[in-house]
Amino acid sequence: MSGVVVTNPPKAAAEDVEALAGYGVATVSEAMGRTGLLGPEIRPVQQGVRSAGTAVTVLSWPGDNLMIHAAVEQCGEGDILVVTTTSPSTDGMFGELFATALRQRGVRGLVINAGIRDTQELREMGFAAWSRAVSAQGTVKATGGSVNVPVAVDGQVIRPGDVILADDDGVVVVPRERARRVAEASEAREAKEAATRAAFVEGQLGLDRYGLREKLTRLGVTYRSYDEYVGDGDPS
Repeated sequence: MSGVVVTNPPKAAAEDVEALAGYGVATVSEAMGRTGLLGPEIRPVQQGVRSAGTAVTVLSWPGDNLMIHAAVEQCGEGDILVVTTTSPSTDGMFGELFATALRQRGVRGLVINAGIRDTQELREMGFAAWSRAVSAQGTVKATGGSVNVPVAVDGQVIRPGDVILADDDGVVVVPRERARRVAEASEAREAKEAATRAAFVEGQLGLDRYGLREKLTRLGVTYRSYDEYVGDGDPS
């Protein structure tokens, strides 16, 4: 497998990344029309952490982390490293030593569509990571791959410089040219949710706020008393 290392790809503007960092993954995905999610199998190794940054992408051979070493050089302040493999792999391709090198370069976290290890050490050092698997199985450094090329994770294409947002709910990718518009849409969605939250605190029901009673009627859902439902017999 040959490959390429692409240098200095375009990136989303830092101010747009920071604007998106204020919102959760679910909010951003909904603001994009329920798109961009990398799938439920990419899970955090820590809890209570949200990270946003620009993607540096890696395409590696399964069980081989050579290209992660090549990618470290391409990483800088505000980036998130995104790693996937040419075929499914759960080997522990990334650990505490990589995290040490990336943190020194200002990298904000890792998303890996494969295995990760040294998870306790990563939590202790405060390096945020999301992975498909946790595995102590090590890797080799023997096969070429690519850095800063478009990659796909669970059907979502991630290009270098796209915005990656990750939290306890998972990971979402925002195309770099849409970052500002998505941040504005996320702000509007949060304002709408704040108004709904206040209404719920006051006792309003979702059935009424969202006009769902009419929908239930259209779908043929009826209300019946308990006695009507069970008839005159013993409901047990």
